Amino acid sequence: MRVENLKKQESVVESVLFTMGQSVEIRQLAAALESDEETAIQAVERLKEKYDKRKAGMQIVRLDDSYQMCSRTDYYEHLIRVAATPKKQVLSDVVMETLAIIAYKQPVTKADIEKIRGVKSDHAVNRLVEYDLVYEAGRLDAPGRPALFATTEEFLRRFGVGSTEQLPEMNVEQREEIRSEVEEELNLKIDEEGHLIDEPEKDAGTAEEPVDSETGMEKTEENESGAIISDTEIEKEIESEDNSETDEEDSIS
Repeated sequence: MRVENLKKQESVVESVLFTMGQSVEIRQLAAALESDEETAIQAVERLKEKYDKRKAGMQIVRLDDSYQMCSRTDYYEHLIRVAATPKKQVLSDVVMETLAIIAYKQPVTKADIEKIRGVKSDHAVNRLVEYDLVYEAGRLDAPGRPALFATTEEFLRRFGVGSTEQLPEMNVEQREEIRSEVEEELNLKIDEEGHLIDEPEKDAGTAEEPVDSETGMEKTEENESGAIISDTEIEKEIESEDNSETDEEDSIS
């Protein structure tokens, strides 16, 4: 029987969300109400607003195309006095960095993650899967069909966002800071797109003077008077002597 009464719609939604104890897709709520999805969304949003207005112990959160009823975070410290404290999951800097890449680039392969980080990421990805923050979202249509990874609903719950579209954008300063850190670590020059910048080659016409491999200084020698002369000056003297000999031979002939 189709539920027409607005108050009854809210009661049905409340009952379903409380009983399921996990995220419920909008299409499932619509099925419970025997209505279209838009009507289901309106019903759950009205109920959500009432919970928020009176700061109830329970709250309703939207997670992509689903809704879930859960305890309000404001009362967490009171809840843990009677409930078992959940095992703390520590995310190291490496794991957090990997999670950030997946969150902003998803769906993404391990190879793409490693290309960005510059190191192997198997351990970090496996740990994120173990924590239910990341899951295998499919396979890339490419040789070897590598796995594609994306964030889970648990990720949205843990970080307090309704969808990945609500993730904060990385500003210019943050991007520049990351690029500077990578450049410093790898001693490379990287452009804004993450590509290596080739160092300009030296002009053939501006070749450096020969340098002594041991001292790192330009090679020098002493002339007959004891003065120090460089290789360049020696070459000029030899060239001058060759020209003089040629002139003498021409005059004799």
